[in-house]
Amino acid sequence: MVDLFLNQVLVENNSDQDELNTEREIIGILENRILLLFFASSECEKCQKFVPVLNGFFKKLKDPAYIEYPKLLALIYISLDQSEEQQRKILRELHKRTLFLVFEDPYRKELRAMFKVKDIPAVVVLRPDGSVLSPNAVQDITRLGTDCFRNWQESAELVERTFMLNEEFDDPNLRSATDPVRRLKYKTEDDKRQKRWWKLWVKGKDGNDEAEKDETWDMKKKSGDNGIW
Repeated sequence: MVDLFLNQVLVENNSDQDELNTEREIIGILENRILLLFFASSECEKCQKFVPVLNGFFKKLKDPAYIEYPKLLALIYISLDQSEEQQRKILRELHKRTLFLVFEDPYRKELRAMFKVKDIPAVVVLRPDGSVLSPNAVQDITRLGTDCFRNWQESAELVERTFMLNEEFDDPNLRSATDPVRRLKYKTEDDKRQKRWWKLWVKGKDGNDEAEKDETWDMKKKSGDNGIW
């Protein structure tokens, strides 16, 4: 999925309009994320109605005001507008973490052809490996809200780093985003059992040591008494 934009310039929808054009920057913002490609135009009435829905959906998954750990999700606006001013009109309504291609970039049309986008608005959902999860998720986002992201997350087998244990990064047996949580729970319970077993073993060992000391003292005492007699 990152390969789609490695040789492109992405712009952040913030006040500074920061450009991301190096391989390191593109990988850093897109790698290991579910990617939403939003195809729309400000001239499209359906697009205008959907923009607030998409913006609210994205905000609830990325904005610290709504969620403690932002989800592994990226949104790129692929403008099908007829002018730069029309593009800016849509961007003003989208979240500041939205990315976009500059209006002059012909890659916008290439992406439309690549994903066979005919009707707009369209939200193409891509797995981190670049394969298509949904050719158009507009209805899912409208109907299910943030719940559809959980479905994508499970389908993509995307595991959030905030839940992963260090030793599980290379574990091929992880099957869902909840696996690390369950394993953390079981690991904690195993640790508790090991600690209890260790305490009992140490306590038993100390008791045996004391018994051995008492037995040794008794033998020495008897030996001493025999010497006197």
